[in-house]
Amino acid sequence: MKGILRVLPILLLMAGCSTETKSGYAINGSIAGTLGEGTQVFLRKSDENMRAIPGDTALISNGTFSFSGNATSPELRYIFIEGVNAGIPVFVENGSITVTAHRDSLGSAAVKGTLQNEYYSEFVEGTRQLMDRRNSINSEMQAAMQSRDSANMNALRDEFFELQGSALDFEKTFITEHPDALISAMVLSRMLQSQSLPNAEVADLFKGLNESIRLSPLGVNINTQITSQGRTAVGSRAPDFSAPTPDGQALALNDVLGKVTLVDFWAAWCRPCRAENPNIVKVYEKYKDRGLIILGVSLDRNAADWKNAIVQDGLTWYHVSNVRYFDEIAELYNVRAIPASFILDENGVIVAKNLRGEFLEAKIAELLP
Repeated sequence: MKGILRVLPILLLMAGCSTETKSGYAINGSIAGTLGEGTQVFLRKSDENMRAIPGDTALISNGTFSFSGNATSPELRYIFIEGVNAGIPVFVENGSITVTAHRDSLGSAAVKGTLQNEYYSEFVEGTRQLMDRRNSINSEMQAAMQSRDSANMNALRDEFFELQGSALDFEKTFITEHPDALISAMVLSRMLQSQSLPNAEVADLFKGLNESIRLSPLGVNINTQITSQGRTAVGSRAPDFSAPTPDGQALALNDVLGKVTLVDFWAAWCRPCRAENPNIVKVYEKYKDRGLIILGVSLDRNAADWKNAIVQDGLTWYHVSNVRYFDEIAELYNVRAIPASFILDENGVIVAKNLRGEFLEAKIAELLP
């Protein structure tokens, strides 16, 4: 489903009614299954790359464990058990939280208590139904492929795309109806990463969140992403930049704008980029005399590799690179993976993004008939 039906890069859980403590939070857990006395349990955060950050540690006694402390604001953390390769997500906020799980199936752990855990439970239950249907379609599709039932395959494919739309609608509705839920902000963040919604629509959903969520660290990060993606949204004027050419001379985007300009982010080490280069060469040779300009922006680390790839692939257009991998130009254009490209009109306005193969040529032919 290309990320639409993925809840988060964390395991599913269920939540129940909330209760309050006089101050701070208290997490009381019960873990069934074979675990020795004194087995360590960790309550950890994760960084933006989903790497665990050291946190509190507790010991299992008679199958139970506990954590306590004070939370200045709700925060997603993960409970890990020594020797078990899985974790339990829990929203840590002031109040009483209970965790019930089996060591062999932490994905079905029950986390109960406090408002954010209730919201998360509601979201998970809604997506679970969609995921069950997705799994059913996948199974039916495999059977149809084995029996070469093309009619059923086409029907299932249509149902699959309809389900994608339903999943997206569910998420948008959930965010709108739960403006004070951290999970709403997390889903918005993933929408930005997957670009499953136009940037302007994500911005509108973000504006509907409560101020406390918008001003949280995650909210601030989302707002930064929205602003960054807005700079290079279709219809926006492409930001100007300057970088060295292979012979060391500074060259700016605005210096080379043509009737149509393709800004192509690539690198010698990028196999998909190198595989696409012959197509770009073909398009360039066909349309360069009609006004097509290409500016290649290399994200290489090694200047020799960059220059050799230009010669090897026959890339006879403009090239620049800071030779600093994903540098400030990539950041300016919100490029986090390559190949990535932007098609600009004669005024430097972005008219299309990330087109390859026949789709690239079709767009260039439309702009330069």
